[in-house]
Amino acid sequence: MTDTETLRYTAFSEDPEGGNPAGIVLDAAGLDEADMLGIAARLGYSETAFLTAPPEGFGGEPGRAFTVRYFSPKAEVPFCGHATVATAVALAERIGPGDLLFATPAGTVPVTVTAEEGRLRATLTSVAPHTEEIAAADLAEALAALDWPRADLDPAFPPRIAFAGARHLVLGAATRARLADLAYDFPRLEALMRRLDLTTVQLVYRSGPAEFHVRDPFPVGGVVEDPATGAAAAAFGAYARELGLVPEQAELTLHQGEDMGRPGTLTVTLHAADPRVRVGGAAVRIP
Repeated sequence: MTDTETLRYTAFSEDPEGGNPAGIVLDAAGLDEADMLGIAARLGYSETAFLTAPPEGFGGEPGRAFTVRYFSPKAEVPFCGHATVATAVALAERIGPGDLLFATPAGTVPVTVTAEEGRLRATLTSVAPHTEEIAAADLAEALAALDWPRADLDPAFPPRIAFAGARHLVLGAATRARLADLAYDFPRLEALMRRLDLTTVQLVYRSGPAEFHVRDPFPVGGVVEDPATGAAAAAFGAYARELGLVPEQAELTLHQGEDMGRPGTLTVTLHAADPRVRVGGAAVRIP
């Protein structure tokens, strides 16, 4: 393995102590999969992004298109929203704001970086999303692993598996206190998630018409909880629109990380004419 520079950024916060930290390797051309997994494991963040040249004929502006792979401390994941936002801001600091195009294992992900009052903000556009029902036995197992009585679910939020680059089980909490009390059976939930090919479980509490508090257990990535989850935010936006919980055209605010002491804010934008979901937020380098 070559001597590799690993950057550290946090996404969905303007404070290095908030949001979700991500590792970034801007030049991973000399690394193989074992190298990438080793770097991600040593860093210990929920994901690290590794950039190489885009596929031939991929498109995008010269010098602004890249292949991106994402590794948790345990395995490669198909898509990671917070590492995408962090990577886009890190690139913009070096090549300027504007449009970027990422070839990811989940598909093509456009990202736009803008400068607002001296701060850089990145907005990704997801791949085409979809949702599916979860079997009753699998839902029962998820609730047992979380130690959530069924009565603690919000009936307005039907349990579904939602996808916008990665698969997430969406569960609605009936109260903010239920959401705040997260103590789950790590091996049991991990086993279920691996069987269902889930990246996180998206736990949601609605605090207003377009405002939500969310938490994301992430045992398959080797961490108890993800502090700010862009891929799950995109999946949730598609879920909420499909089930009529929000208008077809809307801007949602998701608060995540508060119960971990790493508050972050994710903006989810839905367009009636486009099934894809936009997820945006700030990112800053960790000193």
